Amino acid sequence: MKRDLLIAYLALAAICIIWGTTYLVIRIAVVDFPPFLFVAVRQVLAGLLLAGFMVLVLKEKLPSRAHLIRQAIAGFFMISMGNGLVAWAEVHIPSGMAAVICSLMPVMVILINLTINQDERPTIPIILGVAVGLIGIIMIFSEHLAEFGKIEYILGVVVTVVGVVSWAGGSIWLKKHNTNSNPFLNAGLQMFFGGVWLFPLSLIFDDLSAVSWTTESVYSLIYLVLFGSITAYACYSFVLRKLPMTIVSLYAYINPIVAVILGWIVLDEKLNLKIAVAILLTVAGIYIVNRGYQLRDAWRAQFTR
Repeated sequence: MKRDLLIAYLALAAICIIWGTTYLVIRIAVVDFPPFLFVAVRQVLAGLLLAGFMVLVLKEKLPSRAHLIRQAIAGFFMISMGNGLVAWAEVHIPSGMAAVICSLMPVMVILINLTINQDERPTIPIILGVAVGLIGIIMIFSEHLAEFGKIEYILGVVVTVVGVVSWAGGSIWLKKHNTNSNPFLNAGLQMFFGGVWLFPLSLIFDDLSAVSWTTESVYSLIYLVLFGSITAYACYSFVLRKLPMTIVSLYAYINPIVAVILGWIVLDEKLNLKIAVAILLTVAGIYIVNRGYQLRDAWRAQFTR
């Protein structure tokens, strides 16, 4: 395996674990802090720290106006809509459920790619793997059907789905318009602009009188800035350049496993045998998808010699 490819897979593994923990941390934070404002502060701080480090310490050149606009667009769809809406939804739904819904992201990626990207059309094994993983996700989802009697719960689910679609579309758009510019500077710019876009949403939808700098919200902010944003998002920007989008999107299958287990341990969220079986199905789906890509790449290499 080439060195860059190995690093890309290690970065993807980091994303799988770190972003799995962020659902729990966000859930803890939004109990005491307005969600849109919390994400805005988190992402602006993370963006300034990462982009500032790249420019001031590593002497990375300032990007052009056109490049800034591209990063601002990506930041809106992936950070403001994707991350911001999920944080808002976690006021009303458990962290594990939010992660389960977000695991639909690979399905959204495949559906979008079917129409706009001929080169990454999935093969039958890849589709089968996604289907197996999706069955596992649906099984987890079925354990929370009683909650759908609450309008707030339904709204939280719908808003999370919108965030997932926005993140998937933004990721594909960013990969399509990608350049050879520094992925870490790009990540910092996307987080900064994404956070800036969220301030108007906070003024409209947040209850700003509920701002409370508790110990939990402060520690949550520190963790999410340093790890959930700077570390994981920089890794995400890097792997987008090195791996196919449908491989990158597989992190969304690992995240709910981490989130459900942590939610059960820390917040006493639901976890039983059915959910455990569903998690195994999800992991099996990941293996089938990866195997499908290996077979496809081997077939392409054989016929392009």
